[in-house]
Amino acid sequence: MMDNNVLVIIGQRIRDLRKQRGLSQEQLGEMAGVHFSYIGKIERAEKNVTIVNLEKIAAALDVSFFDLFLFGKFVRPDQTEKDKILNQLFQSLALMKVKDLRKLNILIHSWFQEQ
Repeated sequence: MMDNNVLVIIGQRIRDLRKQRGLSQEQLGEMAGVHFSYIGKIERAEKNVTIVNLEKIAAALDVSFFDLFLFGKFVRPDQTEKDKILNQLFQSLALMKVKDLRKLNILIHSWFQEQ
């Protein structure tokens, strides 16, 4: 049987973003071009959402696709130390301006090429 922890986490993230924007499930469903009951099932981790529909939902929420995966307040019990660090880094990077990301990318590449 499939471990549905990721479905719970993604569903909660979508619910949080929807509520932050003051949207009902019906409104989000209409904006994303999916049925409102599908949004409810995703939020309750009853449905395995497709990547295509995640992209539609992200657009309807006016966030990037990757913003759906910024769920720092949710920690899986089996999360490795590496996963925790990567999640923290990703959250920090997602908030940076493009010009700063470019600088950081150059810095990282130069740092690891020298070692």
